[in-house]
Amino acid sequence: MFTVALCCSKGGAGKTTMAVHLAVEGDRRGYKTMLIDIDTQASAAKIMDRRGDAPPDVTTEAAGRLEKAIQAAKAQGYELVVVDTAPQADRAAAQAARIANLVVAPVQPSIVDLDAVDATVDICKLAGVPVLFVLNRALPQGQEVAGTEEAIRKRGMPVAKVRWGERKAFKYPFMRGLTAQEVEPDSKAASEVAALFDALNIPSCAQVRMKASAPA
Repeated sequence: MFTVALCCSKGGAGKTTMAVHLAVEGDRRGYKTMLIDIDTQASAAKIMDRRGDAPPDVTTEAAGRLEKAIQAAKAQGYELVVVDTAPQADRAAAQAARIANLVVAPVQPSIVDLDAVDATVDICKLAGVPVLFVLNRALPQGQEVAGTEEAIRKRGMPVAKVRWGERKAFKYPFMRGLTAQEVEPDSKAASEVAALFDALNIPSCAQVRMKASAPA
């Protein structure tokens, strides 16, 4: 099983939006996928509830029980788990980072968001987990994007080549529990979701299943 945790100390960076889109993308690519929402506001879970019985599966969980939830998901044969965390909750983010194979950290190109990067870096270093920063709501022009990426790289942290723009397709489908790639499959938003999923280097479904079936 492969676990991706969305972590960022700054609120409004886009964790929930990325978590939902990545979970749906995982299901569309054939992974048995679970989205675990440990944010007390349960925004991701509320969006997913609007899907009815359509996959991927979703559950809410207290941060302190996340490890047990991960163990249960593995026992139930899930191949990909996406964890959405709360902003300004370093303990919960640390717990998510400890159980993750990869942390995805959305960051907007602004000095306010950049100031929150160090907390995320520290959490991931303490957990010993790799992190990938992703520019979100990036404008097509301007020095803020390049400056933010450079500042993150100077901290020795990787930044995804793909950037997510400020696009309506990331937002309005949530009213029906849907995502950009489902509603506008040929849109720039859909291509950005696919490119980010590719950048995560998640093992193929076959590799995940082979690992799960291998003797301990």
